[in-house]
Amino acid sequence: MPAARREQVSAWLAAGPAPPVHVGLLVGAARRAVVTEVGSFRDDDGVEIATVAERPELTELAWERTRDTFPEYNNHGDVLNRYWGRLTEERPDFQFHLPGGDGHVSARARAIPVRWDGSVNDLPVGIDGAIARGFDEGGANVLCALVIMVPRDTQGRGVSAAAVKAMGEIARRHGLGSLIAPVRPSWKDRYPLVPIERYAKWRRPDGVLFDPWMRVHERLGAVVLKPEPRSLRITGSIAEWEQWTGMTFPESGDYWFPGGLATVAIDRDAGSGTYWEPNVWMKHTI
Repeated sequence: MPAARREQVSAWLAAGPAPPVHVGLLVGAARRAVVTEVGSFRDDDGVEIATVAERPELTELAWERTRDTFPEYNNHGDVLNRYWGRLTEERPDFQFHLPGGDGHVSARARAIPVRWDGSVNDLPVGIDGAIARGFDEGGANVLCALVIMVPRDTQGRGVSAAAVKAMGEIARRHGLGSLIAPVRPSWKDRYPLVPIERYAKWRRPDGVLFDPWMRVHERLGAVVLKPEPRSLRITGSIAEWEQWTGMTFPESGDYWFPGGLATVAIDRDAGSGTYWEPNVWMKHTI
């Protein structure tokens, strides 16, 4: 199976051909990032960044290194999967990896330029809305983060923060003014019955955001824009949901399942289950 078709999970890009990079932008970017070899560059912190356009050979390796970092159900988005395979094929300049030592990949990241007027009301309707807007509408002026995946054996070492910074550097290289992200809260699966509107406001006694992944973004300067209760829609047959979750659903109703950020609605009469994954919109100023 081609690597591009195996690219699944939560992430996405912009309408029409990739925006041109003007010489002036490249000159400005050169003060912040230096080319290290053909196919990669480094940011202010010396982190090597390799886009799919520059180093396509890393795509398959990155998929193999990160394929187990998200639960299986996340690979089956109704809207997401209609567009996902086009990311690396049509928008390779915005998909990137952080190469590690010994031929490894320490992070896999996907993003998509979108049009946004800067107001909360004009935000895409979640991840589904972001990928559709990115491919189906023109006038992209900001970069939308879709996913950052870090292999399990390199988690907890600050790689995710480095990947967020790298995404901001790519936005600057293309003259995009902001980085927005429909953040998937990493501890929300511990509180699946708590509405995302409440969870997004939780803070620790020291005043920082409660959720670890949201906290990474906040420490890098991001602000919370709004919670998105219906960000990613996933529907499937009951048999599929039982396979994805390892559970049995004997009757219709709402069920929590391992790894879920909310409940799945099972309809025995229709033979299907419907799930809406919540996210939280956050914004980085570039």
